[in-house]
Amino acid sequence: MTQKRDFSQSVSLDIGIDKVCGLIARAKAIDVKEGVTDPASGSNPIDDGNIDALAASPDDMTEEEIREVVAGLNDDERADLIALVYIGRGDMEPEEWADALRLAREREASSSLSTADWLIGIPNLGDLLDEGLNLLGRSCGEAD
Repeated sequence: MTQKRDFSQSVSLDIGIDKVCGLIARAKAIDVKEGVTDPASGSNPIDDGNIDALAASPDDMTEEEIREVVAGLNDDERADLIALVYIGRGDMEPEEWADALRLAREREASSSLSTADWLIGIPNLGDLLDEGLNLLGRSCGEAD
């Protein structure tokens, strides 16, 4: 049986757990939304069971909130966030944290796509960030 190692002491995060957890909550709010299914129903939301509430729209505040949070991060915090995605989706292992950070910085320097747009485009982003934290021995429970 393989024992899960605790990386919580060996990996230092520049980004606060509370910021990551806030992004996880916002990303999960985006993940539950679907494309517009009733574009011009003209009906009363109460009559149709608020079905449009889970439909994504270009004016969706949650995406804008993610963009604002990511824009407010410094370079090291953004690198941590990207590296957490790499760890969370299994591209890299927790013991490869230094390499994940290096790749994250390379991604930032070479990509024409902003980090916020890149993150928003990842399916199940919230779950991946959460998994990345868990694999590093951290959790959103620490943010409380």
